[in-house]
Amino acid sequence: MLARAFLRENAQRLAAELPERFADVDLASYVALDSRRRELVTKLEALRGRRNELVAVKGRPNPSALAEMKTLKEEIRGLEEETRRADEDLTAFEQRVPNVPDPSVPIGGDESANREERRWGEPRMFSFEPKPHWEIGERLGILDFERAAKIAGARFSLQTGAGARLERALINFMLDLHTVRHGYTEVLPPFLVNRESLFGTGQLPKFEGDLFRTGDAYLIPTAEVPVTNIHRGEILDAERLPIRYAAYTPCFRAEAGAAGRDTRGLIRQHQFDKVELVAFAKPEDSPDELDRLTGNAEAVLRALELPYRVVSLCTGDLGFAAAKTYDLEVWLPGQNAYREISSCSSFTDFQARRAEIRFRRSAEDKPEFLHTLNGSGLAVGRTLVAILENFQREDGSVEIPAALVAHMGGATEIR
Repeated sequence: MLARAFLRENAQRLAAELPERFADVDLASYVALDSRRRELVTKLEALRGRRNELVAVKGRPNPSALAEMKTLKEEIRGLEEETRRADEDLTAFEQRVPNVPDPSVPIGGDESANREERRWGEPRMFSFEPKPHWEIGERLGILDFERAAKIAGARFSLQTGAGARLERALINFMLDLHTVRHGYTEVLPPFLVNRESLFGTGQLPKFEGDLFRTGDAYLIPTAEVPVTNIHRGEILDAERLPIRYAAYTPCFRAEAGAAGRDTRGLIRQHQFDKVELVAFAKPEDSPDELDRLTGNAEAVLRALELPYRVVSLCTGDLGFAAAKTYDLEVWLPGQNAYREISSCSSFTDFQARRAEIRFRRSAEDKPEFLHTLNGSGLAVGRTLVAILENFQREDGSVEIPAALVAHMGGATEIR
């Protein structure tokens, strides 16, 4: 959430300079609402001041003063109610305003304006027509979408045998890499969270339609939610920063806005596995922390020898809470395209304000909002997809990347 003082001073500028970012929020209405609230507060303070003057008069109030005090009481009560409603309206509006993009973010209305930053690896050349992962997996008997649909419905998958083991191997490989080599602390958070946690990271109230709810709790759409909320409502010592966590969780998304997209295969599922990286940093350190976190996610792709590219998302393609995002897109020969496998984002103090996560530089200093960052390190199902398509052989078998052989019990192929 943006600071009210900042939004008040910059609403008109943001609407004029970044219409593609703030098209869904009427910032002109916000300015009018904020002005109205301040007028009410001014009137309320004036009436309270007059009431206090009358109360301060010594002796028994005369009939005229008593009548005025009665009128003031009613007017103050009415203005207090108006001010309360205006405050609620203002807060509700502010909760739906997206974060302000970092100045380095490309300007543009949609993904066509995203900027490619770099590439790693060369797409493999095949002597045969490469197949998509769903054909490979079904032929090998390790992916079963028909039975998954029987069990749970569309957009679910069933991995069996070597497919299930490959999923588990990827989870263990990623966690080992991020904890042992990259220095993250592993956590295993709850997979159900409350409304306060989803509000803290920005999923609520705007994106409730994308969530699965059970009773008073919600299934997590990403480990970002429970892990970021580990420190909700806390004031941390500056010496502890940066704090870095890595977590494996299943993730659950209704995909309300994805009708007709990626209807086959593992790319867009209601349930999927992910290893998430979350960091808490001082504001001045967050740019370097984003580069570090992105590099840690890239390291997984490099270790698995999967070609990829890094893309900066433009202002019109940024997520609601993000100030800057790098997408990692892995090459999928079966689809002849780069597809997203990780988003690494800085949220500046946007989530920290919503979740009340602060730090203190010294005992004498006032608490400040820290910066939060996160990224997939990686989306496990999509990594499995990339392995099946990049390491497929003409006879239908799939080679196991060397980095995963130990995690696969020494197996070097799936056939």
